[in-house]
Amino acid sequence: MKAAQWREKLRSDRQNIFWALAAFCSILILWQATVTFTLGGAALPGPSKVLNEFFKSFYTPIGQYTLLGHIGWSLYRVLVGFTAASLLGVVVGLAMGWSKLAKAIIGPVFEWLRPIPALAWIPLAILWFGIGETTKYFIIFVGTFTNVTLNAYAGARQVDPVLIGASRMLGAKKNQVFTRVVLPSSVPQIFAGLQLGFSTSWMSVLAAEMVRSSEGAGWIIIMGQNTGNTTQIIVGIIAIGLVGLCLATLMRGVERGLCSWNIRGT
Repeated sequence: MKAAQWREKLRSDRQNIFWALAAFCSILILWQATVTFTLGGAALPGPSKVLNEFFKSFYTPIGQYTLLGHIGWSLYRVLVGFTAASLLGVVVGLAMGWSKLAKAIIGPVFEWLRPIPALAWIPLAILWFGIGETTKYFIIFVGTFTNVTLNAYAGARQVDPVLIGASRMLGAKKNQVFTRVVLPSSVPQIFAGLQLGFSTSWMSVLAAEMVRSSEGAGWIIIMGQNTGNTTQIIVGIIAIGLVGLCLATLMRGVERGLCSWNIRGT
């Protein structure tokens, strides 16, 4: 990258950081004004109290664990559910996009399952798997599978037919066309689905941890609700938002490294 481009990028990054800080400061000022000058202060703790509890939770346990311990539990559950959903979703999506027979068999069932939200599966998951960890993995899996599958399917369907035709003219067999043309061409779309699926997994962890858990970022919120502790609820919400932001940033960084020719993350 040339020096002028570096300077322009640096200037743009500084502007973005400035506006982001300005937005967060505006939220804090509005929040404090609401608590101070309206009746909302009776139900909403001020930002100083929430931030104090937030930082205090790094060394003072909430239940059995500190905030970092709860986040670790949630990340572990997300990792298990996300990995299972990603592996199966990519296979199913590519199969439907590449094979008409696979689409004819799997497509109608997938279209039927697709609009069902993860929350709707909770009662059935409890009956199937009980109230242990498997139920939580299953709920995260259901919430993630659709996004990954749809993007893998779209990636396989959008491969340039000229490339496929050219490879066949050069004598490539069907499996060679798939592994050397369709699969590499689908990688950017698959990665976009993995990014979306990762975000969905993290959002699903709250629903998963509603099923009798004693740890996790979602548990902090549920326990705060049960005990009427509004500050603890907001601490849990802030933690989930910050971790989600870090995960999205991490995935965008990985995408830049693996798919630098076609960045789709936002």
